Amino acid sequence: MPLDAKEVRRRRSSSLVYTEPPESLEQLSDQAALPNLNAEWVNAKGAWVIHFVLIALGKILFDIIPGVSQETSWTLTNISYVAGSYLMFHYVRGVPFDFNSGAYDNLNMWEQIDNGDQYTPAKKFLLIFPIALFLLSTHYTRYDLTYFIINTLATLAVVIPKLPAAHRLRISFFSPPPDDA
Repeated sequence: MPLDAKEVRRRRSSSLVYTEPPESLEQLSDQAALPNLNAEWVNAKGAWVIHFVLIALGKILFDIIPGVSQETSWTLTNISYVAGSYLMFHYVRGVPFDFNSGAYDNLNMWEQIDNGDQYTPAKKFLLIFPIALFLLSTHYTRYDLTYFIINTLATLAVVIPKLPAAHRLRISFFSPPPDDA
């Protein structure tokens, strides 16, 4: 039975890496209609302070667990921040509130911040902060090779998606890329 022109054929295989296509004219007009509340908070006064507070709370939490050394505490703090940052800024796509007709559905939060512009003050801070935390955790783990490797891999996992070369680049291990409809 031949396929109709309107039916979409399923891909036989697809790459793990794909690039998100640019927005259509309708999506661009929907994005310009209202401010993006999902990403505007990053530029709000005092928004950067929460990162320092989260690190301090995480460090205190790991320090009060019996049997956890200072080296492990710093590494767990780094891994926790990196995992939360990756989940929040790079893994989840779209906007949790429906006020813009799905204009940001294919973009992660990093791509929504400052309308996708690179090297804005907020994006510079969010790029430098995990690197500074890596340097702190490396110093306080006394440059132990095992902790260094763990902290390096964790930091690279959150820094690489922030680079301009990774803009709109998706790596999909668990879900296939969206079908072109």
